[in-house]
Amino acid sequence: MRPFLPSLLTCLIAALPALLAVGCSPATPAAHAATPGSSNVPFPYAETDVADLQARMVSGELDSATLTAAYLKRIAALDRTGPRLRAVLELNPNALKEAAERDRERRAGRLRGPLHGIPVLLKDNINAAPMATTAGSLALQGFKPGDAYLVRRLREAGAVVLGKTNLSEWANFRGNDSISGWSARGGQTRNPYRLSHSPCGSSSGSAVAVAANLASVAIGTETDGSIVCPAAINGVVGLKPTVGLVSREGIIPISFSQDTAGPMTRSVADAAAVLTAIAGRDDADPATATMPGRAVYDYTARLDPEGLRGKRLGLLQTPLLKYRGMSPLMDHAVAELRRAGAVVVPVAMPNQGAWDEAERTVLLYEFKAGLERYFATYQAPMRSLAELIAFNQAHAKQELGLFGQQLLQEADATAGLADPAYIRARSDARRLAGPEGIDAVLAAHQLDGLIAPTTGIAWPLRSSGDDFPGESYSAAAVAGYPSLSVPMGQIDGLPAGLLFMGTAWSEPKLIEMAYAYEQRTRARQPPRFATDALIDAGDP
Repeated sequence: MRPFLPSLLTCLIAALPALLAVGCSPATPAAHAATPGSSNVPFPYAETDVADLQARMVSGELDSATLTAAYLKRIAALDRTGPRLRAVLELNPNALKEAAERDRERRAGRLRGPLHGIPVLLKDNINAAPMATTAGSLALQGFKPGDAYLVRRLREAGAVVLGKTNLSEWANFRGNDSISGWSARGGQTRNPYRLSHSPCGSSSGSAVAVAANLASVAIGTETDGSIVCPAAINGVVGLKPTVGLVSREGIIPISFSQDTAGPMTRSVADAAAVLTAIAGRDDADPATATMPGRAVYDYTARLDPEGLRGKRLGLLQTPLLKYRGMSPLMDHAVAELRRAGAVVVPVAMPNQGAWDEAERTVLLYEFKAGLERYFATYQAPMRSLAELIAFNQAHAKQELGLFGQQLLQEADATAGLADPAYIRARSDARRLAGPEGIDAVLAAHQLDGLIAPTTGIAWPLRSSGDDFPGESYSAAAVAGYPSLSVPMGQIDGLPAGLLFMGTAWSEPKLIEMAYAYEQRTRARQPPRFATDALIDAGDP
């Protein structure tokens, strides 16, 4: 099943500027309403987690083929029609066949792993046969490389690959005024809590799909915020692992210093199960050689409802604490953490933001080197960044109508990885954010982790870039350390996330603490697909 016919894709792209302009029109609270019929689509597997689905399949109440067909039907009802979320970019034509095979294996007593028969969606910068891998760009339409390493791991664990999700084109590394969740191939992904608002990016489609129960779980990727921001904005769990815990082989890159893939789920338990499946050493990604101890770890073993007892957490003093409506949510979160047995102390991040310029330099240099290596390795139709820039210019109406490609052009002008400016920037960025940032504050206060609001809440879509409210995750991203966003509540009907951060390889502890918090608060609320009435006039 194809996600969009070419004529429809052209229509979506042509109509998007009007849609975005309408999306930022002011609306009174009375203008918010559920899209007719969209929030009442019957779905027997809504909000179910992996463990529950597995239990149903063990009992014989459910099988993978039935579950996969139900998700495909729900995608048709909510992603293609109804609220038209545009979270799913392409469906796997073999999904039902894969599900039927997992069922045959189950009946024969052969279970591959903890995700046996569970449908998974993948961000469209991750190679997965037989689908295209495009990063949302028209330049790579029809490009179909084989499975990435992490996709092979998912299949080995029994997962059914359901399809590919939309994303911010080139993972939000194309233009200075890029629009989160928009790609030329897929159009604008829409926030299921308020369709006129941003889903954040770049793993927008993965977050929206999980939030709207279009799949059991999904995979996103992050360079700086692209897992945890859309997770927070769309009311789901996002786990950004330590760089090197999950192989990046077969993923379109931005930065080998900061890139990683990670789970996007509706629960911490599901994130732990997915991370268990995808983590591991891979000779094709040298970063995984730095992983300490065992290459495979059962992260579900750290799902302890008492996991906060005796822990010390640092509450980062960030401007987001003054963001409208955030203070009551954080006060409630801190109170729950303390009632669960944690000590919470206010702390400040040393060198906050001091790494920004160095990070920008690193990303520009590594993007060109990494992308051209990827093009060559997988024999992509583009062979250089210069070719990609030229393609966009030749197809400016479809690709550049909303924002430009300044980042691609700046990256193409870099002098190579032997340039002393790059080497110095890479050293400075990691040092300032890691040893002299996160590690310094953890040591100074003898902390197990740091907490903060992940970001603000979703902002209205507009045609002139994102109205981004700020973030708390950049230090972990630049340092290559883990972060985990979990639902914390809502402000004006829009989700907000609580971020847990730690030092390198501290995923077990972060999972333990986030799970205990989640079990106490149960803060996630499913979306109702509310919209501003004005948006429908410009909607294709």
